[in-house]
Amino acid sequence: MIQRIQSVWLFLAVLCAAFTYKFPFYTGNIIGKDNVQRFLSLNATSNFILLILTAGFIAGTTAIIFLYKNRKQQLWLTIVAACLSVINLVIYFYEIKKFTSGNMSLTAVLAFALPVLLILAANGIRKDEKLIKSLDRLR
Repeated sequence: MIQRIQSVWLFLAVLCAAFTYKFPFYTGNIIGKDNVQRFLSLNATSNFILLILTAGFIAGTTAIIFLYKNRKQQLWLTIVAACLSVINLVIYFYEIKKFTSGNMSLTAVLAFALPVLLILAANGIRKDEKLIKSLDRLR
C-alpha cells in the first residue's frame, strides 16, 4: 500500500482538506444583519455545506487509500472525490460573493491542490491497472 505513489497523493489530499478547516480561503469585510461591517475569514467551518462536504471528502479519501486491492473501485471513487472537491471550490467562490472587500489567502492553495492531487492519484491507479493487465497477458 505505502509503496504506491497514489497512496501518497491521496494522503496529501486528506492533509490539505484537513488544513482547510483551520486556514482561511478568503479574508475580508462582510456586512452583517445589523449593517455593521465585520472582518471575517472564510474557511471550511464558516459554512455548513462546506463543513459537511469537507468532512465527507476527508472520510471518503481516507477510505479510498485502503481500497488498494480493488483498483477499479478505487479509481472510480477517486474520480468522484475529485468532482466533490471541484464542487467544494465552486461553493467557496459562491461564498466569496457575500464579501464586500477582501483578498484570497495564501492558504487557498490547499483547496486548489485537492483536485490536482486526486487527478495525480487517479493517474497512478490507472497506470497500476494497466501494468497488472499487461502482466496477466504474459502468463
